[in-house]
Amino acid sequence: MLFTLKKFIGAILMPLPALLLLMALALLLLWFTRWQKSAKVILSLSWLFLLLFSLQPVADRLLRPIESEYVTYNGNDPVNYIVVLGGGYTFNPQWAPSSNLIGNSLPRVTEGVRLYLSHPGAKMVFTGARGANTLSNAETAARVAASLGVPRSDIVVLDRPLDTEQEAMQVAQLVGKQRFILVTSANHLPRAMRFFEAQGLQPIPAPANQLAIASPLNIWDRVMPSAMFLGHSERAWYETLGSLWQRLKGQDAAPAVDQGSSAGQPRH
Repeated sequence: MLFTLKKFIGAILMPLPALLLLMALALLLLWFTRWQKSAKVILSLSWLFLLLFSLQPVADRLLRPIESEYVTYNGNDPVNYIVVLGGGYTFNPQWAPSSNLIGNSLPRVTEGVRLYLSHPGAKMVFTGARGANTLSNAETAARVAASLGVPRSDIVVLDRPLDTEQEAMQVAQLVGKQRFILVTSANHLPRAMRFFEAQGLQPIPAPANQLAIASPLNIWDRVMPSAMFLGHSERAWYETLGSLWQRLKGQDAAPAVDQGSSAGQPRH
């Protein structure tokens, strides 16, 4: 119940729902009250913020500092596990396996497979509970990895965790004090690392699904509002709220780790 409430409140606080609710409030004030000036201010500001959040320069400027905390992992550290965190998914057995992974999930799995191929002998670990679908998030991702050539004997499914905090707790039971590669979206990785390090774990950060564009773009891509870039703003806002909630719960500080066995890469 608490998990569902948390997700519902978080969804309402995202830029698009929040701004649409403000616009609806402004329209109600315009049509049914005398607060015409207040309604016009609310409507104008809501429209302006919706426009700004949909523009590439604004959206990617918000997202880039979060995504740039860790760089793409190309190391060859010996590890026994490559942990790929769950994300968006559905399940339709009539679709191609990869079509069941929505948004951030497929890039996480493909990055995990890339790292699996460069780390012979490692096991791929997929996390994520069952939502409204017949299969769990973890099992759906595992089937995609298997369709890409990863043997089922090298796949571990952890299908109980509902969120990142629970994923860290269950992975801790599996890997103990061993170093492992942690794969998740670049914008989610800083928050995920704090959860895992708070469990006393030694994850090696491996960002996937980078979104904030730093390479040159056509002028029309930069000046025209886009649903894609609104999504980038949403990810930045979502992770900012998540990090704030993490700090309020006192889960932003990791326990001290012996410097001789510290894992990971330098932060930027």
